[in-house]
Amino acid sequence: MADFLAGIYLWIKALHIIAIIAWMAGMMYLPRLFVYHHQAEKGGEAEAMFVKMERRLLKGIMNPSVAIVWVLGLSMLYAAPATLSSGWFHVKLASVVAISAIHGFYAASARKFAAGERPRSEKFWRIVNEAPFILLIAVVFLAVVKPF
Repeated sequence: MADFLAGIYLWIKALHIIAIIAWMAGMMYLPRLFVYHHQAEKGGEAEAMFVKMERRLLKGIMNPSVAIVWVLGLSMLYAAPATLSSGWFHVKLASVVAISAIHGFYAASARKFAAGERPRSEKFWRIVNEAPFILLIAVVFLAVVKPF
């Protein structure tokens, strides 16, 4: 199996990058929807629309993308296990785990919004919107430059 994966490694890597792009688009858009959701009238038509948009973004794009990112990433590790001994990879993996945890936090928050709650403040969502992007910058530099 490892030989087969090694033979298609670049295809796996390309699909991994595509899934990352889709996931990160959602990770940066969902908090923006939360900002708009905060501005909507409680119980109004706009709030119902935001609940639907948030659910569709999570279920249709973000959740499948994060699953694909992890499956393909683990497949690349299986095909090239020497990567596990690289220091840069440990920091990259920790960053990806942190982004995944933020994803979980966003999903839990979307459930609260759907239940009619307004978790956190509008300002909080404007600020936290940047966290995945900052971690993504670290991941890209670590994966491309491999500094240590």
